[in-house]
Amino acid sequence: MKFLLLIFISYLIGSISFALIIAKAHGVDLRAIGSGNLGATNLSRACGKKWAYLCFLLDVLKGFVPSFVAKFFIVSGTADSATLAIWLAVGVAAILGHIFPFYLKFKGGKGVATSFGVVLGIWPYYTIPGLIAFVLWSAIVLIWRYISLGSVIAAAVFPFIMIALTAVLKDWYFNVLWPLILAAAILCSLVIFLHRANIKRLLSGTEHKVLQGPEPLI
Repeated sequence: MKFLLLIFISYLIGSISFALIIAKAHGVDLRAIGSGNLGATNLSRACGKKWAYLCFLLDVLKGFVPSFVAKFFIVSGTADSATLAIWLAVGVAAILGHIFPFYLKFKGGKGVATSFGVVLGIWPYYTIPGLIAFVLWSAIVLIWRYISLGSVIAAAVFPFIMIALTAVLKDWYFNVLWPLILAAAILCSLVIFLHRANIKRLLSGTEHKVLQGPEPLI
């Protein structure tokens, strides 16, 4: 029951749409603006970059806090695969809450910021590969100016980074970490799927660029 309660609370926290709340505070229905996505990028177009920064931070926190706190309730000593799976379930619940909020007909954001929060909260198994993927994301955004391209590529390589680290780090064992690796592959595939409209715009050359004057940074 304790584990189920943690998962349920994490989902509720994840389902808080800060983008929608901030936009409504400005008298804007974010679902009718730009892409209609309930995330920081679309919010920046509607309300400005400073509000997008705030939204991005809050979305990261709603993934980080449940994952970080859950460790103290679930993990004690050396973790096994079952313990890691339960710990991960708490973080996944926050991501699914963001993507599929029950009170918005299960239509939320794309989950990138919340996923990054979960990655930071599941130390070290997700945090280290996540930070490597973040460096790659940053480089792509700085070079090509596409947030979506950076997000898709970072999501695509994250599971492979984790597999590579599992192969080379002596304290990481595949028979223990396989639930995290499997979940990473599934969740990253979901993130890529949710960016399918962005991928179409990238291929057609109509995707929005960032870091160019008034364009949104996030």
